Amino acid sequence: MNTPYPVQLAGEELWLLPEKAIYWPAQQALLIADVHFGKAAAYRSLGQPVPQGTTTQNIAVLDALLSALPCRQLIFLGDFLHGPGSHAVATLAALSQWRARHAGIDMTLIRGNHDKRAGDPPAALNICVVPEPVLLGPFALQHEPTPHPGRHVLAGHVHPVYRLHGKGRQSLRLACFRMGEDVSLLPAFGAFTGGYQVSLDDNSRIFVIGDNEIWPVNL
Repeated sequence: MNTPYPVQLAGEELWLLPEKAIYWPAQQALLIADVHFGKAAAYRSLGQPVPQGTTTQNIAVLDALLSALPCRQLIFLGDFLHGPGSHAVATLAALSQWRARHAGIDMTLIRGNHDKRAGDPPAALNICVVPEPVLLGPFALQHEPTPHPGRHVLAGHVHPVYRLHGKGRQSLRLACFRMGEDVSLLPAFGAFTGGYQVSLDDNSRIFVIGDNEIWPVNL
């Protein structure tokens, strides 16, 4: 596991992880958004030439985090599976083996838009599937980044990225966390996902991920 970046949000300490996840020490909870398991398999089933091994890569990162952090619960903020084509035999077999390695950890999936299309994970994975929001402490854990009265929202769905500009026309487009006044966004955890460019203003903080580290962006 790479070095976390602690931040204060809604009176709680959260660790931003370069692996594109959040760890909440007080709850011993790992929060992950938009893993999109089986996305590459779904594209290949449609005849699209896309990379192989993305599920294996995502699982390896998850294994490393769950081994390094004292986790009681793993909460997916939506889009666990990508679509109907994600139920490939090899994908589900890999997920079954991964779940068996972490049988003592409670896992919850907050349904996202892709989950509604893909269907719930197999019951054998022992993942509790619920609609949004899940209210925990000062936070509303959601897939969609819509405000919730009286709670700070932690959400996915957007796949936020931020463009850093250098000299001339040089720029870098990096996955990021965007911490807002009422709604904060997690980057997409999945290795095979796109991104939506977000902006920085006086009411937000942005932390980009680069070289396996977290870097705060200043106005």
